[in-house]
Amino acid sequence: MATPEKNMMGSRNVGNAAVGLFSALFLLLVPGAARAADGETVPARDPKQAIDEAYTEKIQKYTTAPYFTSPLVNYLPASKSVPTPEAVLGDVAGAPGILPYAEEVYKYMRLLEKASPCVKVFSIGTTEEGREMIAVAVSSPENLKNLDENRARLAKLADPRTLQLDDAEADHLVAEAVPVYYITGTIHSPETGAPTALMELAYRLAVDESPYIREIREGTITLITPVVEVDGRDRMVDLYKWHRAHPKDFYPPLIYWGKYVAHDNNRDAMGVTLKLTENVLNTYVRWKAQVLHDLHESVPYLYDNTVGDGPYNAWVDPILTDEWQMIGARNVADMTKFGMPGVFTHGDFDTWSPGYLMFIAAMHNGISRLYETFGNGGADTQERTLDPEEYARTWWRQNPPLPKALWSQRDNNNYEQTGLLTSLHYFSENKRLFLKNFYLKAKRSVMKPSEEGPAAYVLPADESRPSLQAELLRVLEKQAVEISRAKSAFTVSLPVKKEKPKKDTKEAKETDKEKKPQPTTKDFPAGSYIVRMDQPYARVADALLDHQYWSPDDPQKTPYDDTGWTFGELFGVAVTRVTDLKVLDVAMERVTDVHAPGGVKGDGAIFAMNNAAEPALATLRYKLKGANVDAAEEPFESGGKKFNRGSFVIRGASRGDLDRAASEVGLEAVALAAAPSVKSHPVRAARVAFVHTWLSTQTEGWWRLALDDLKIPYDYISTQKIAKIDDLNAKYDVILFPPVGYFPGPTTIINGLPTAWGNPLPWKSTPETPNLVGKNDSTDDMRPGLGWDGLAKLQAFVEKGGVLLTATDTSRFATEMGLVTGVSAHASERMKIVGSVVGTRLVDGGSPIAYGYDEKVPAYCDNGPIFSLSSIAGARGRRRLGNESHSRPTGRGTADDPDFTVGRPGVEAPEELTSEIWEAPPVTEEQRRNGFRVIPPADRARVIFRYADQKDLLISGLVEGGNEIAQHPAVVDVPSGSGHVVLFSINPVYRGETRGTYSMVLNTILNFDSLDAGRKLADK
Repeated sequence: MATPEKNMMGSRNVGNAAVGLFSALFLLLVPGAARAADGETVPARDPKQAIDEAYTEKIQKYTTAPYFTSPLVNYLPASKSVPTPEAVLGDVAGAPGILPYAEEVYKYMRLLEKASPCVKVFSIGTTEEGREMIAVAVSSPENLKNLDENRARLAKLADPRTLQLDDAEADHLVAEAVPVYYITGTIHSPETGAPTALMELAYRLAVDESPYIREIREGTITLITPVVEVDGRDRMVDLYKWHRAHPKDFYPPLIYWGKYVAHDNNRDAMGVTLKLTENVLNTYVRWKAQVLHDLHESVPYLYDNTVGDGPYNAWVDPILTDEWQMIGARNVADMTKFGMPGVFTHGDFDTWSPGYLMFIAAMHNGISRLYETFGNGGADTQERTLDPEEYARTWWRQNPPLPKALWSQRDNNNYEQTGLLTSLHYFSENKRLFLKNFYLKAKRSVMKPSEEGPAAYVLPADESRPSLQAELLRVLEKQAVEISRAKSAFTVSLPVKKEKPKKDTKEAKETDKEKKPQPTTKDFPAGSYIVRMDQPYARVADALLDHQYWSPDDPQKTPYDDTGWTFGELFGVAVTRVTDLKVLDVAMERVTDVHAPGGVKGDGAIFAMNNAAEPALATLRYKLKGANVDAAEEPFESGGKKFNRGSFVIRGASRGDLDRAASEVGLEAVALAAAPSVKSHPVRAARVAFVHTWLSTQTEGWWRLALDDLKIPYDYISTQKIAKIDDLNAKYDVILFPPVGYFPGPTTIINGLPTAWGNPLPWKSTPETPNLVGKNDSTDDMRPGLGWDGLAKLQAFVEKGGVLLTATDTSRFATEMGLVTGVSAHASERMKIVGSVVGTRLVDGGSPIAYGYDEKVPAYCDNGPIFSLSSIAGARGRRRLGNESHSRPTGRGTADDPDFTVGRPGVEAPEELTSEIWEAPPVTEEQRRNGFRVIPPADRARVIFRYADQKDLLISGLVEGGNEIAQHPAVVDVPSGSGHVVLFSINPVYRGETRGTYSMVLNTILNFDSLDAGRKLADK
């Protein structure tokens, strides 16, 4: 952040003089209210309106070069009654050294509201930590006066069914309606410029009387959420103020943004698990906005990356992709004419995943847009040197950024405001086109069943995991998707599934003719849920429920984010894509509040609850604090109902308490006259420690969010604290060590960041940093890691009976640091599994970790570690690719004949021992000779799930080179002393999307002291 002040000022003075000359010449040469030769309004100030000279002078002072500004923002119009941002900031927007807290931004917006009839402020919700989020509407007084009437018009355009799909009626509404352009800023907390840019933008839109701005104000309602990640913004301002107070010290990185996740907060638009996503989504849908434009800062100088690169999301309307091109190209053209370098719209960002905040618009018939501008991670002015690829001139970036430049937050604000104003003006000029497109995209969604399909998605009433089904449907409800329920049973026809053609032989062709696949039907019981596709927001349901395929041959070789996300698969529930239009004629009724049935049925004092791998079962166990709960180790049947392994047998709970608790979580309990005669073990409410590093809290945040939603209690501690706890076993039964998010190497987790130089990096709440900790962890110095003492404490915890659960990179840490024996983890060499849904297979159904799961389990994988097993201590497991070939050596006879040696009788070779890829190779007789390294059978790794065969590995997304991981272990339980280390190669808890695999973690917690149940030992 820091740059010596004299260097900054020395460079800036030259720039300021140039800016002043540039501005003066421009204002003299361009008359107000003039129109260009093409008839468009010229972007220039109104010479009849006075400017705020002091403010304008500071704009020019803080702009580091004349080409980093434009005629739209190089001045500020004066107002006698409306305060400028200086009233709150103490300086102009983008001034060096000034970052306002969210409350200061809100204070200014509310001052604007009091002073101007062109501004209204709305509260749109709160964050996880209770901070307010707002939306600021800026438009003409007439438009704001008629917000309700205008919203009613937009609502009709948003739902063409209200118009009976009448284009003529839509045209009348288009002629009368005022569109809404929604701008959001600072979802990524280290990207700091947007709040001040949006403060000043709101002022300009309310006060400026130039024809260019007036046309925006009168023709469009600009809606602004200046700070999306409010919790993270206040932490970032704290850090920046600390840096300003300690200019010679290194400053801590922003380890926490919101309460749960950092950068991934912009990947939540599918699952809608975060408050910020829900608040922005609700605002967008309620206002019936046409655009959602999200502001970011990671690219010099302005990258309108919505156009980006392919592949585009397969479910968006082509009308939208045309709109991306139209607005993006015009944006670049206008800013290039202003002489602003580094503005471009093509690049390497693929618009495939619908997880980004801006994609709320794309999935709800609007226009999604995103700017990447340039920022310094604070308000210091710095000299920035770019990498060659950043300033290279290419076909798609003809006016690239400069190799080196002095860059200020004011420069950032100039670019953001200029880009937004040119976009707003173009949008306003063409508002009838965009409003009509808004209607047409909604109409095409309503017509989807007959035009492109499918007709509906059906979730059956006899779902074995009704609570998970309800959770999936509630996600769709958050997305404003309409859900219906069938009043009676019905049948649909399913399309013929094309089979791969056989070899081109006459015999094969004759067989194909005789065995031509026939259409099939599928029956659904009454009460099945139907997600009709003839509704305005059909596309978001289609995108979430359908399967995705990213070709390994796609020209885009670096997917920007996940490539697969099929929600039915990841939630572990049945979803059928139906193309049969007759499904729309089924008698059904709208459902507005989906909740799985729950409660107690039958008579008796003992209760049984089936385990179908539903996370709500863990919630229930922690609710029933005083009850005795056992888990059945084998399936059983009682009262005419079948129960899976792991089903709960509950004693000592009052029927009323159990009925209430079960109803709340959506689970059914059956009262029994007598306990089932089946082997069982106690299910205790484990004491859980949740461990994080100070390297990154990004990925583990999704795990915390899941546990909090499920109301599973835990102590949140850092790796630093492990060594300071004398007896981990006295406090905890289970230690969760979720993914760091990347693998920095095992010694980095041990050693942390360098402490041999520099100053401590504190993360704690102080008078200087009052917002830093919030509801998360704190430390005097972020640099130290787990330490070797901490590693020894973890090992002792497991040896004395504790359970350590790791996933992806922390599983590699466990294997490489010797916390397990007989398991090695390898990184892939050629494999590319980029955030995809893959198939796994149940190997050991007797393990409590597997309770409730079927043979096939879809799971999320992002190039997970490749586990290999060995029964020999200290041996590195062999990584095997696919099915191994055991062909004989070259010699006499056929492939099945034995070889021979000339001159001696033939000797029969002993039978070769074989094993499956997920298994440890069998121990040979030679290895047993003085076999002190042979791991006893009871101490060997137990594979619970493995990856599917290569042909079945891909479910959704991209899998290339999958033979590297196919059939290898996916979940392994490794005994160690009296305890266990559980290793996950998949990530079972991720972005609120993988709820079908949550129970693998929860089963481990619930059965922590009985993980050896159902284990079958090898004979030797």
